[in-house]
Amino acid sequence: MGNVGKYAFLAGVVLAIVMSLVDIPSGAVILGVLGLIVGLLNVSGAESEGFLVAAIALMMSATSISIIPQVGGWLAAVSGNLAAFVAPAALVVAVKSLVETSKD
Repeated sequence: MGNVGKYAFLAGVVLAIVMSLVDIPSGAVILGVLGLIVGLLNVSGAESEGFLVAAIALMMSATSISIIPQVGGWLAAVSGNLAAFVAPAALVVAVKSLVETSKD
């Protein structure tokens, strides 16, 4: 069970890149489910703050990379797909952090 989260993360990153090149039916749903798995299994309490900061930075800057000539459109597609993958994980991690904080 320990490797499921690692493989879900790897699959999500690969799928985000592939989805920027070809249309995959229900790809966004698959990214979302993989993100939920990553949020539940991969991010521990000690990693929560760094993960949430990185997720927010990715989601806020996902489309701004499109200004780069020649490859900007593709990079924006990749980062947008990565943001769609990371957003559910960030939601899970944020809720877990809130629950842990409320216990104190």
